[in-house]
Amino acid sequence: MGFFDLTGKVAIITGGNRGIGFAIARGLATAGASVVLANRTADEGRKAAGSLKAEGLQAMAVQTDVSEKSSVSNLVKNVIDEFNQIDILVNSAGVIQRGPVEDFTEEQWDHIININLKGLFLCCQMFGQEMIKRKKGKIINISSNVSEIIQPGRVVYAVSKAGVSHLTRGLALEWAKYNINVNAIGPGPTITELNKKYFEENPDDLQERIDSIPMARVGDPLDHVGAAIFLASDASNYVTGQTLLVDGGSTIW
Repeated sequence: MGFFDLTGKVAIITGGNRGIGFAIARGLATAGASVVLANRTADEGRKAAGSLKAEGLQAMAVQTDVSEKSSVSNLVKNVIDEFNQIDILVNSAGVIQRGPVEDFTEEQWDHIININLKGLFLCCQMFGQEMIKRKKGKIINISSNVSEIIQPGRVVYAVSKAGVSHLTRGLALEWAKYNINVNAIGPGPTITELNKKYFEENPDDLQERIDSIPMARVGDPLDHVGAAIFLASDASNYVTGQTLLVDGGSTIW
């Protein structure tokens, strides 16, 4: 596999129990990494890790709430105790709520920002501290194509993801001297457990999303695996501060 070989690497994937996070975790494990799935529900994490181990891949799960500093600190401790190293962090944990801005409650705002942005910052900060000690590391933040554009009913979510992409650039600038690459992936509309029910109940919205994509389809979690392996591997050693849009061309126009 050469440049894309992750043998001997340890990768932490928040939100790794399902959707894009799980697809990326499986991809990194298939490329040789030992993966740690971090998510809020212990049973779901163990089940996801078990399915990877059943394929002969190296995986473990640690129950984590990324919006709580003490929980993230516990995740870091678990990884260090188990592997004594941290090579790759994928911040995939995220939530979305849709609705008119004028109707959004403070609680809804806090829920989205606390997980999508604050939680991602806490993970970057704490795992980054460990990477700084080793003078190397790869951080991949899952942003969105709506970090670049706005879609109806998704303004607060878009704000959180714009923050993710800008934080990615800031960390890349500050941590380049430590040989830490910080990049993001910006998925276009992708059908996952997070949004499947919504799109089933709102087929007109789904069709609008499809109509806005030059490749005329929404994404699948597997569509984002190649970008993640690239950004986690030596193939991207001179790439930092970028948001790689994997969106079927939806931001072209």
